[in-house]
Amino acid sequence: MGKRSKKKNILLALTFIIIAIIAFFGYTYGYDYYLVKMKKIDMSETAYIYITPQDNAESVLNKIKEVAPDASTKAFNKLASRNNFDSRTRSGKYAIKDGDTMSDIYNRIVSRQQTPVKVTIPSTRDVQAAIGHICKQLMMDSTELAAYTTYPTPLSCFDTPRTSKPEKFNTDQLPAMFIPDTYEVYWDISPEDLFVKIQEWNGQYWNDGRIKKAKEAGLTPIEVSILASIVDEETSNIAEMPTVAGLYINRLKKGMPLQADPTVKFALGDPTRKRILKKDLEVNSPYNTYKHKGLPPGPIRIPTKQALESVLNYEKHKYLYMCAKEDFSGTHNFAKTLNEHNANAQRYQNALNKLNIKK
Repeated sequence: MGKRSKKKNILLALTFIIIAIIAFFGYTYGYDYYLVKMKKIDMSETAYIYITPQDNAESVLNKIKEVAPDASTKAFNKLASRNNFDSRTRSGKYAIKDGDTMSDIYNRIVSRQQTPVKVTIPSTRDVQAAIGHICKQLMMDSTELAAYTTYPTPLSCFDTPRTSKPEKFNTDQLPAMFIPDTYEVYWDISPEDLFVKIQEWNGQYWNDGRIKKAKEAGLTPIEVSILASIVDEETSNIAEMPTVAGLYINRLKKGMPLQADPTVKFALGDPTRKRILKKDLEVNSPYNTYKHKGLPPGPIRIPTKQALESVLNYEKHKYLYMCAKEDFSGTHNFAKTLNEHNANAQRYQNALNKLNIKK
């Protein structure tokens, strides 16, 4: 074989090797590119994963695979190793959508493009119960959030809304800060940031129109909340709430004690009792509105929005007295005079006696 032919063969071999190497790397990187950037995930509907600070690349991948089984493990691992995923902050709720590529999902997580969650603030008799309910909807320990209700320093950072002379929410007034509704926040919101949001939502509720109505009723926003909490405990009948609110406003304007049984129940620590005895009216508490004129120090529960609106839009009438109806319907007999009220009260007492209800 001649030298020229030998050189030709070597050249062909080298060319073949180079082509093979290019093809191999081209296929490998091309396929990787396809898995990362082009392969779309088939989803019947958008799914969500929840990532905690304790999750690492492996556990996040497992969560992705749970909702999108055809997502590429190889593609995620390449992205995670390339970008040092385990060193990143990535907690939150994230969407996995039909047509997403692994690059879409990965970038959404590392850039923290979270999907907000809906969080509901309930109307409860106990603030701690509301906090427990809220925290179940978030990546938050209830003890962390509860700390803001017991430590005076963080609580004192929040002002009552939109008043010319802002007051601080004290511990007694804390239920007034919560406006029951459904809101949107990020799942991994911090306790401090959530309290800022709760304050913002409170301020949004107390717009100029509501501030004006409260002032016309002779009340501050916190006082509206206090009265609304009593209305809530007096009746669950929404249609009756403005009548009940009007009655208590009449008593306040006349300088009469409210004599609201729910405040006595609150002072006794027994909001579910059916009957208030004469001795109960002597309980030594600023919440006993039989012994103390005016409103109690704070709301006796987180009031409902219906009760808040009922106070702001109270019925104008001349009623000064109310008593639960003897049919136990949850509604009331209203009276303008004490004699009328005593007759109503006697009928109710007789009904309790008949059923042998002592308290």
